[in-house]
Amino acid sequence: MSDFRYDASRGGLLLVDPYNDFLSDGGKLWPMVKEVAGKVGLLDNLRSLVEGVRAAGMRVFFVPHRRYEPGDGEGWSFPYPSQSWAKAQLLAAGLAENAKRRAFVKGEWGGDWHPDFVPQAGDIIVKEHWAHSGFANTDLDFQLKQRGVTHVVPVGLLANTCVEATARFAMELGYHVTLVRDATAAFSHDAMHAAHNLNAPTFAHSVVTTKELLGALTSAAERNQG
Repeated sequence: MSDFRYDASRGGLLLVDPYNDFLSDGGKLWPMVKEVAGKVGLLDNLRSLVEGVRAAGMRVFFVPHRRYEPGDGEGWSFPYPSQSWAKAQLLAAGLAENAKRRAFVKGEWGGDWHPDFVPQAGDIIVKEHWAHSGFANTDLDFQLKQRGVTHVVPVGLLANTCVEATARFAMELGYHVTLVRDATAAFSHDAMHAAHNLNAPTFAHSVVTTKELLGALTSAAERNQG
């Protein structure tokens, strides 16, 4: 990674689904994420990334999942398979009560931003995505292009669903894609392995750690000052 460079002025950190249900103790999905998140240091790394990219002058884009409202999904011909899969995972983990409850409900604590990841002045909140990709049926592409962003860094949850789908879509649209392997998590270590070691090489231009990305941003800032 010695030749890895990152121009903060052309970059965008895509913070995917930073909700209490995913990231906070008491969140409906946190019990499923907690083990992997703890191993990679997810919360600390996300805090460092958000602080670091802001300091470097890089934009932060919040890329939120649809917050559930009554009637969502009713009458659909093809409900999202991942919803059924997530419920099955919760049941298998002995979290039957969580499996009965909707995640990311609008107006509830679980659907609010994690307190450490609340939009600040200058951040951009993208329209909510319904399924996995932060680009599908949203204004993310428009918001990025209007600000001259060419390099995107999707982080957050989950590594093998929304982060991966957003990153794949970004590559298809012509963006440079960087994944940060310790700034995301999944429901299992196997899912993390698949996301970063098997799938990422087919669409990501760089796969780095939080430390490597922040180091590259610092180097870019120093060159700009020189």
